[in-house]
Amino acid sequence: MRIGWIGLGKMGKPMSESLVKAEHSVTVYNRTKEKEAPLKKDGAATANSPKDLMEQADVIFLMISDDEAVKNVFEGEDGILAADIKEKIVVNMSTVSPEISRKMATALKEKGSHYLDAPVSGSVKQANESSLVVIAGGEKATFEKVKPLLETIGKKAILVGDTGAGNVTKLAVNTFLGVVTQGLAEVINFSRLKDIETKDLMEILNNSALGSPFVKIKGDAAMQENYNAAFTLSHLTKDLRLAQQAGFDAPLGNAAYETFRKAEGELGSEDVIAIIKKLQ
Repeated sequence: MRIGWIGLGKMGKPMSESLVKAEHSVTVYNRTKEKEAPLKKDGAATANSPKDLMEQADVIFLMISDDEAVKNVFEGEDGILAADIKEKIVVNMSTVSPEISRKMATALKEKGSHYLDAPVSGSVKQANESSLVVIAGGEKATFEKVKPLLETIGKKAILVGDTGAGNVTKLAVNTFLGVVTQGLAEVINFSRLKDIETKDLMEILNNSALGSPFVKIKGDAAMQENYNAAFTLSHLTKDLRLAQQAGFDAPLGNAAYETFRKAEGELGSEDVIAIIKKLQ
C-alpha cells in the first residue's frame, strides 16, 4: 500500500520515519515545509497539500495537534475531503476528541472511504524506538488491513471498540498520566521540604513496585531541573480538558486537570514535569 503521512512534529517525524525505514512507499506533507527535508533525504516523497497527498496514497496517517487542526486538514480548500478518496483509509493518530473522529469518519464513509482513530501511548523516546502502544477505534476489517503498519510504528496495536473508542481510551490513559505526574511532583516537593535528597527518594521509587520508565525519566528531569519538553504541559492540559468534555468526573482526575489548567499559561511550553514548579 502507498502510505501518506500528515504532521511531522516531535511525534510525527519519528513515527513516519519508522515506515520509511521499513521500506514502505511514503509521501509526507507538513505545513512547515522544511520539516519534510529529513524524510525526503531518507527516500520519502512530498506533497503540496493534504488533497495532493490523498491522491498519491492508499492509507493516510495524521499526527497533528488538536481538533481544529483535524478540521482544517479535512475541510480546507485543499483538504482531504476535496480529493477523490474512494476506498482510501485515514488513520488519525492524533489525540483529539471522540466527537471529531465520529464526524470525520461519517464524512469519509459518505465518500466511500474508511477512518480509524488510533492515538498512541508513549512519548518521543518510544516513537524513536518504535515501541509505542497504538489504541484504535473503528471497524475491525479496517483495523486488520493497517495493523501491520501500526505494528511497524509501535510494539502493540489494540482495537478497543468502534469509532471514537480509541480517543476515549487515550484520554483515560492521559488522565492517569496527569495524576501520576502531579503525584510525583508532590512527593518530590514534600521530600525536599523534609530535607530528604531527591536522588534517594527516586532510587527507592525506581527500585520498588511503584517504579516505571515514566517515573524514572521524569524524576531524573526534576532532579536536573530539565524542563525541555518531550511532552508539553499545554498538550497534557488539552488532553485533560478533552477528557472532562467527554464526561470524565472523578476526584483525582478532576484535581489534576485544575492543577494543570492553572499552570498552562505560565508553563505550557515546558515539559509536563514542570508542574513541580507550580506546586512548590
